[in-house]
Amino acid sequence: MHKEKKTKLRVLTYSEAIREAIDQSLEKDENLIVIGEGVPDPKSIFGTTSELKIKYGDNRIFDMPLSENGFTGFSIGAALNGIKVLVIHQRIDFSILSLDQIINNAAKWHYMFNGQKSVGIVIRLIIGRGWGQGPQHSQNLQALFAHIPGLKVIAPATPADAKGMMISSINDPNPVIFIENRWLHHIEDHVPENYYETSLSQSNIVKEGKDLTIVTSSLALIESIKASQELEKYNVSIEIIDLRSIKPIDYVLIGESIKKTGKLLVVDHAWRFCGVSAEIISTISETYFEFLDTPPARLTFADHPIPTSSYISDFCYPDALEISLEITKILKKNVYDNNIRKNFYNDMPKDVPDRSFNGPF
Repeated sequence: MHKEKKTKLRVLTYSEAIREAIDQSLEKDENLIVIGEGVPDPKSIFGTTSELKIKYGDNRIFDMPLSENGFTGFSIGAALNGIKVLVIHQRIDFSILSLDQIINNAAKWHYMFNGQKSVGIVIRLIIGRGWGQGPQHSQNLQALFAHIPGLKVIAPATPADAKGMMISSINDPNPVIFIENRWLHHIEDHVPENYYETSLSQSNIVKEGKDLTIVTSSLALIESIKASQELEKYNVSIEIIDLRSIKPIDYVLIGESIKKTGKLLVVDHAWRFCGVSAEIISTISETYFEFLDTPPARLTFADHPIPTSSYISDFCYPDALEISLEITKILKKNVYDNNIRKNFYNDMPKDVPDRSFNGPF
């Protein structure tokens, strides 16, 4: 179902690309509604829903009270009655309050009723890392949702993919969990103007290489690209696969890369235990073990609540430096350590993405 058509390109930020995807979807399908806490407020979900209420009216763009389980259940009911629904939780953490509706209703309805009814709903969840947001506002719960049969889970890393995958998610007849990291919102990329779909099941090789394969997603992709660019100075060639889809996982693409490089590093900005990294490594080991030259490795969060302190956060998130050092260890090229540490020196705390960042909301 890869219907992506690259026509006229211009530069948009990640948040602008999502807004355009929602806008074009609302224009194309009069049966689509958008629901969430703060959807029409002045900050409009980090700018991703700005002016949509003015353009499409109160009967299609809804603000909601602090009742996540209630309005998620309402949205599932609407979807069962033929309305397309985009539900937005400003933090992935808030969706925990609606897990009964998501897991026991949205994910299972198509199966329980023999495919006679589908829940055409997109649940958009935002990871609000950094700036002191702490244990209850910074979690990446992707593995929790990926564990549930009946849910697709996606995590686009680029503006072009964010637009195309949002449109595909809205057009999917079954529930899609759309996860985005707040730190991606300012990233710019070429994004087609037209209305287009991007596959919800295909990963993407964003950089070809021969020495080692990195499998990653979302914000961790950006850090992996930085690491690969640094290692190019030392003639280290890294292949990078952007998962894009957390469930399903494109094991065919990963496997073909492993056959070429013989080495695997999974970089996952989520917890290690029972995480996506564990699932990828176990499946690759089961299926492509004969092509691995070294044991597969992974970089993840420690199994610890996300800290509030910026100082402690510096030890929480695997960044380009840690990725680079892990690769040199796998490739037995630690001689470059001191130079790499020097080149990646940054006086910014790890819980602030860049100097233009203006806060968690």
